[in-house]
Amino acid sequence: MRHHRKAEHFFTKNEKERIGNATREVELRTIGEIAFVVVDQSSHYREAEMLGSIFSGSLIALIASSVFFHASLWFYIPLSFLLFFPARLIFQRAPFLKEVFVGRKRKELAVRQRAVKAFYENGLYKTRENTGVLFFISLLERKVWVLADKGIHEKIGQQALNRFADMVSKGIREGRACDALCEAIKEAGELLTMHYPVTPGDVDELANEIICEQGGEFDT
Repeated sequence: MRHHRKAEHFFTKNEKERIGNATREVELRTIGEIAFVVVDQSSHYREAEMLGSIFSGSLIALIASSVFFHASLWFYIPLSFLLFFPARLIFQRAPFLKEVFVGRKRKELAVRQRAVKAFYENGLYKTRENTGVLFFISLLERKVWVLADKGIHEKIGQQALNRFADMVSKGIREGRACDALCEAIKEAGELLTMHYPVTPGDVDELANEIICEQGGEFDT
C-alpha cells in the first residue's frame, strides 16, 4: 500500500469533523496540543515478505511437482524459484498476509518506532511549553500508540497515555473507532486542563485534522 489509501479513508468525512471539533473544544481549555496520525502500516516487513514468498512458492511447487511430475526435484527446484516472484508480488499487494510471518514483538517495535518518527516529523516537539500529544494509529498491526512531549509526560505519565491508547484500540476492534477516539480526547483533555490550563495569548500550534502518512520507513 504505497499511497496510504486505507489510512485516508479509515475515518469518514463526518468522523474527521467530529474528531477535529472534539480537539478544538479541548484546546480551548488547555495549552496542550493534540495531533493525530494514521498509517496503513508501520513497516513493510521485508523479512516477512521474503519468508512468505519463499514458503508459498515452495509449497505450490511441491504440490505441482508431486501431482504432475512425480515429485521430481528437477521440476521442484526451478519451479520454486520461478514461483517466488509472483508470490512476492501477492505479498506486496496484500500486506495482511505478512502477519503470519511477523511476531508480536516485531510489530510492537515497528509501531513504536514509527510513532516516534511521526511525533518529530509533525513538529510535536516544537510547542512552546512542550505540551504536544500524538495519537498514532497503525492499521495493519491494529495498534495505537499515544506519545507526549516531556512537559505532558512529566505530569500525566505513560500509564495514562497507555490507557488512552487501549481505549482507542478497543474502539477499533469493536468498529467504533471515532467514538472511542473522541472519548479518549475528552479524557485526555480533562487531565491536560488540570495540569496545563489555557493561558492568555495561547495559540493553536498544531493542525487539528487527521494526518495520513505512508508507513514502512523503519524496515530492517
